[in-house]
Amino acid sequence: MDIKELQNIIQENGVVGAGGAGFPTYMKLTDKANTILMNCAECEPLLKLHRQLLEKHAYEIMKTFHMVQETVGAAEAIIGIKKSYVQTVNALKQHIEEFPGMRIHLLDEVYPMGDEVVLIYEATGRVVRPGGLPIEQGVAVFNVETLYNIYQAVEKKEPVTSKYVSVVAEVNHPVTVRVPLGCTMDDVVAQAGGTTLKDPVYFVGGPMMGRIGKGSDPVTKTTNAILVLPKDHLIVQKKMRTSSIDLKRAASICCQCNTCTDLCPRNNLGHPIDPARFMRAASNHDFRDMNPYINASFCSSCGVCEMYACPQSLAPRTLLADMKGGLRQAGIRPPQGVQPVPVKESREYRKVPEERLMARLGLTKYDKDAPMDETLVEIPKVKILLSQHIGAPAKAIVKVGDQVTRGQMIAEPAQGLSVGIHATISGKVTEVTDRWIVVAKN
Repeated sequence: MDIKELQNIIQENGVVGAGGAGFPTYMKLTDKANTILMNCAECEPLLKLHRQLLEKHAYEIMKTFHMVQETVGAAEAIIGIKKSYVQTVNALKQHIEEFPGMRIHLLDEVYPMGDEVVLIYEATGRVVRPGGLPIEQGVAVFNVETLYNIYQAVEKKEPVTSKYVSVVAEVNHPVTVRVPLGCTMDDVVAQAGGTTLKDPVYFVGGPMMGRIGKGSDPVTKTTNAILVLPKDHLIVQKKMRTSSIDLKRAASICCQCNTCTDLCPRNNLGHPIDPARFMRAASNHDFRDMNPYINASFCSSCGVCEMYACPQSLAPRTLLADMKGGLRQAGIRPPQGVQPVPVKESREYRKVPEERLMARLGLTKYDKDAPMDETLVEIPKVKILLSQHIGAPAKAIVKVGDQVTRGQMIAEPAQGLSVGIHATISGKVTEVTDRWIVVAKN
């Protein structure tokens, strides 16, 4: 199979990064990649689905990874996985000799190991430049579920219609379930036996980079987890603060300790992001040097500064994110051609142990088994978003009243960067807008 053929299969079947921002996977396939990297680092605390999926389907995923390697002509295929995932590592070792040019790289239990820039350095020693793409270093990164979706598309001709989601924390039975795209967060949480709280908060995604969601929100191709938390939990309280108050707090109590910068993963890799300088400048309305503001573009929003490093519980990540958004709205692009300075020798001593991170965030008691159930949950109605990926939303090709079957394309890729969207249940189309399609069972 050549690259173009595989790209077409992946695009038509709607495969995107199954986590993060949902970058369309077909665009990562290029003969410029001399190394491909599988990300099984479970970047966020409490998330378990990637190690579970890889353990259960090790051969299928490794076979697909090898196929991608041969298609793009990469010399090496590396599986990056934390050494603590013993059962999954053992499953990989059973098949690794069948795939020449593939190796396992064991990773430490630190955060944010799943950040692709950090992972690339750990596995290859290469540093992606600030604002650059992995392919500039000859690397393409795929996460575990994305590769499994490629397997389904190539081997079984099945498009992406479902998502694995871990439901953890204040639920009766923590679990990882497979649900149709477009079902609600409430539908997913119900699969965990309901909540143990009267007025729970749904924290969608990981505790470090996630967001507060509503029970009516639809599951998308990037929904990895739902943390059910009490309203007064530290993580929820931090997320609910306002930026205007955060800025005033920074002006009044920032002690200039520099810990946010000292522990910043991207800064330690030589990137010019400097949370301490930014906080100092922003809180004092100091605009003599614009670099601290412009360099906000290079923040990965991992949250180490805000959720772990700051002894005053300030919000560098949130304020940096506001600055990044303001720069985009003003049409100011990140500086081009910025090269990293050498990786800091102290980096090895400034990694954030995940166990300590969970303890500091009040999550240790929630670190329990969440067994995977691969039975597709039956849902009577779904609201399927047309934009579940970076790029242009897909274009609806069905109308109200149409009967559709699960797996049928209901929105085709738009011009430019886009992928197809498919019916996730069989039934009747009851609503079509430029943002979503609703399908209900008859």
